[in-house]
Amino acid sequence: MAAAKLYLVPTPIGNLEDITLRALRVLKEVDVILAEDTRTSGVLLKHFEISKPVKSFHIFNEHKVVSDLVARLKAGESMALISDAGTPGISDPGYLIVREAISAGIVIDCLPGPTALIPAVVKSGFPCDRFVFEGFLPHKKGKQSKIEAIKEEERAVIYYESPHRLVKTLEMFVTLLGGERMVSVSRELSKLYEETITGSATEVLAHFQAKPPKGEIVIVVSGK
Repeated sequence: MAAAKLYLVPTPIGNLEDITLRALRVLKEVDVILAEDTRTSGVLLKHFEISKPVKSFHIFNEHKVVSDLVARLKAGESMALISDAGTPGISDPGYLIVREAISAGIVIDCLPGPTALIPAVVKSGFPCDRFVFEGFLPHKKGKQSKIEAIKEEERAVIYYESPHRLVKTLEMFVTLLGGERMVSVSRELSKLYEETITGSATEVLAHFQAKPPKGEIVIVVSGK
């Protein structure tokens, strides 16, 4: 039985072989698994024959359920928080329960593991000794100012993006940063149809205008 604590357990961003032995052990030992989407996580848990109570924990209910979960942790239960893919808290729910658990004196154990931004920035070929992770750009309001703010940025900047917004975002890069700014777009990392396109913003835009993208997207914009 796992000790009473909150475990943050990264899950594969695509290829199920990327889960760690430690992650599997923790998921089998905890009392409860907190999942962003129980249907998505159900596929993972079934694949690895893990049978534990699963409770929904996502951006729409975290404020309502966090106090109850922390009370259960204080009472001695052990819990593992997982997101649909990658490391909890990185552009996914996690921050709130971690903050409240720390305030309540609960031990937090974050396992190392998959996150999409690291392979994307390494594969870009841009200097990655220093970089900035911005998560998702705003859908509408504030998007232009966010992009304009990196015009003089000397570090690589990483964004997550959805496939149906990628072309529009690349168009804004060309307009606001200049068509010569180097950009690398990785999609479907670790999956069968993984692809990384690197070039000037103009070149990368032309590629995805001709071939509409599918799947999970990570954009890396080179430093100035």
